[in-house]
Amino acid sequence: MFPRLSALSLLLSLAACSPAPRYDVIIRNGTIVDGSGASGVVGDVAIQGQRIAAVGALGSATAATEVDATGLTVAPGFINMLSHSETSLIADGRSMSELKQGVTLQVFGEGSMGPMNDEMKQQSQARQSDITFDIGWTTLGQYLDWLVARGITPNIASFVGAATVRVNELGYADRAPSPEELDRMRAHVRTAMEEGAMGLSSALIYAPGFYAKTDELIELAKVASEYGGMYISHMRSEGNRLVEAVDELMTIAREAKIRAEIYHLKAAGESNWPKLDEVIRRVEAARSEGLEITADMYTYTAGSTGLDAAMPPWVQEGGYQAWAGRLRDPATRARVMKEMLTPTDAWENLMLAATPKGTLLVGFRNEALRGLIGRTLEEVAAERGKSPQETAMDLVIEDGSRVQVVYFLMSEENTKRQVGLPWVSFGSDAGSLATEGVFLKQSTHPRAYGNFARLLGKYVREDKATTMEDAIRRLTSFPAATLRITDRGLLKPGHFADVVAFDATTIQDHATYERPHQYATGMRHVWVNGTQVLKDGEHTGAKPGQVVRGPGYKGTK
Repeated sequence: MFPRLSALSLLLSLAACSPAPRYDVIIRNGTIVDGSGASGVVGDVAIQGQRIAAVGALGSATAATEVDATGLTVAPGFINMLSHSETSLIADGRSMSELKQGVTLQVFGEGSMGPMNDEMKQQSQARQSDITFDIGWTTLGQYLDWLVARGITPNIASFVGAATVRVNELGYADRAPSPEELDRMRAHVRTAMEEGAMGLSSALIYAPGFYAKTDELIELAKVASEYGGMYISHMRSEGNRLVEAVDELMTIAREAKIRAEIYHLKAAGESNWPKLDEVIRRVEAARSEGLEITADMYTYTAGSTGLDAAMPPWVQEGGYQAWAGRLRDPATRARVMKEMLTPTDAWENLMLAATPKGTLLVGFRNEALRGLIGRTLEEVAAERGKSPQETAMDLVIEDGSRVQVVYFLMSEENTKRQVGLPWVSFGSDAGSLATEGVFLKQSTHPRAYGNFARLLGKYVREDKATTMEDAIRRLTSFPAATLRITDRGLLKPGHFADVVAFDATTIQDHATYERPHQYATGMRHVWVNGTQVLKDGEHTGAKPGQVVRGPGYKGTK
């Protein structure tokens, strides 16, 4: 006769006989910084399929693959809140420059790759330069699915661009939409939200986004709000009317009952640097009232855009061909030059703020002009014997494009201060590139290669502008919550296994303005949806990226 066992003894006996759990992957002995902001603890992370299965001391558990992360920080994959990899991922789906920094989700914005009517498709094809492709999609959702079907390493998401919707109905005209046009614009936003857009984005210093008035943006934002989306904006000014631009964003948030985010927060131009204090005060006051206002930033004191941001929006009405045609007219050139030299609050003149000496030429469509890459506008103007303003107009005509430049605009003190703000996340405002192939035909801003590594190396480790735990929170769970993504951004069982392991003592950016095509170092391992895509710092060849849909998605998740 067998002795009677108590219930507790029986459970312990059964547990002792149970086989140890087995997983696909166990990442062992890393310092786990889970994305919540909590202090790091040494432990293990288990992955089963596409999801995180367990976090903690996993002891006797086994796995098909075990990775020793001793001495490494293990965290959720990073979220790039403003990626411009819409075409770079077509050329190279590996996403090398961002993968080597730990980015596992790229969020597209400002404009969008859909919806596109036939005329927009033709114009987009005509503007293609080194990266060429056929446009076989019409809606934003179709583009996202097409890109994933090609095979990409990171996950992707997108906002629908207010200017993209506007061009569908008004082209590049500087006027308000009719009631019927506005109804169709609303319908475009509705379709995009149901396809999984994260919300509505705008870029209001550029034509044609500049032509949209506040009431138009409110009406479009109301549609995004119905679906739980957000409004995110490159505001109408980041310089002379920075505070007023913040007020406009808050007005849109209040009127549309929508949460709102400031793209790449900055005070541009030395005379505007002190305005950051007032911007912070207003945002924090609004947040204390319950208005959901956030911001993102890149970790550099220079921005990058085109020479269109040095010329008045009226000359750009009608699109590039109309713009270039006007610049060939002597009387129009004289008027444009005068306005380029005159301080104004009516439009954002980045070259006036940066000066021609602080305007670096980095990208041309015309191969004959690529010898000018890496030189300042001031230098090229002196060589040509013309003013910088005339030279800028000439380059736009000669290149057949807006010409990509870097503008030196911000202060290091402000940049460091912004890094410490708890309501600021991070975005590269750049494509994801590689140090090979088509990408070497152009220069770029170093933020394409260094934005996230620079945060963790310079601003966390060296400058101590914030803690490692809070920086990781604002790279992971904070932007995920802002976007209303419920199953990414934390190392938590059940969440998608977007995981990074890096050396916090060595992670570092190396890209410079003079030599931007240099990878960051220190990121050792990366998993996307449970698949290892970076192993010992090298790409594995895997491309498991998926579309991450917004809260209004009506399809099958």
